[in-house]
Amino acid sequence: MAQDPSAARSNAAPFTVAEALRNAIAQLKAAGIDSAAGDARRLLAHAMGIGADRLTLHLPDALDPGPAAAFATAIAARCARQPVSQITGSRSFWGRDYRVTRDTLDPRPETETLVALALQQPFARVLDLGTGTGCILLTLLAERPAARGLGVDLSPAALEVARDNAAGLGLGDRAEFALSDWFSAIRGQFDLIVSNPPYIAAEEMPDLSPEVRDWEPHLALSPGGDGLDPYRIIAAGAGAHLAPGGRIAVEIGPSQGAAVAGFFRAAGLEQVRVHPDLDGRDRVVSAQCAQFADSCGK
Repeated sequence: MAQDPSAARSNAAPFTVAEALRNAIAQLKAAGIDSAAGDARRLLAHAMGIGADRLTLHLPDALDPGPAAAFATAIAARCARQPVSQITGSRSFWGRDYRVTRDTLDPRPETETLVALALQQPFARVLDLGTGTGCILLTLLAERPAARGLGVDLSPAALEVARDNAAGLGLGDRAEFALSDWFSAIRGQFDLIVSNPPYIAAEEMPDLSPEVRDWEPHLALSPGGDGLDPYRIIAAGAGAHLAPGGRIAVEIGPSQGAAVAGFFRAAGLEQVRVHPDLDGRDRVVSAQCAQFADSCGK
């Protein structure tokens, strides 16, 4: 009588790490995941509790039952298009790991364009509007040890994640977080204001990848309408909260540069510029308050 292949497998040696990885890559490809190989490696390393750069060293080893079960669960979640960062609970940004959840946007490489621009000039006090994970604010504070900052968000759950990230990076003494609808709860002035606001137009939401559309918070993705309302609010309120000579920099969608620059100019801000990311797409709009103004803007 022919033996059941599954029974033969159960009586044989456990799967090796290499076999588990190969099978998972096939599963992810069948689910339409373009980044199947890289995702499988990250998830397997996470399940095994090792760095992804050490996975190759363990490929001949047998995969223990505990990590095997955790890996199977992770692959099933990824096949359902849950982002890898939500499965592992963290995402790297500017060389540091940040906790992420379904209540926060995944930190994205293109946002590093905003950080790089902000770091080009000194600042002592920074405000991050719509802070999410806190990755922008906390990166700026980590790179400028004398600076202090405030991150605000409309989501209490996101603020808890940001506070956890601040504590994990040893920045809890220099980073504050508060619940605020843009500038509504803000007092005082800042040398630097930064923001990666929701900017996806309502009509663009159905075309987003399932990882974004189905798993990330819509509050942080789209304000509805043409996607520009947050910039209208930020432009109108920035002047009251920028110190003389203070700077503002906001991330934008690739087609929004001219519109956002126009909002900043209309609000009386100076030196308005649109900056590209590494792919050459418009990514950041920056502006400055007049150096010797009693109040910035109109």
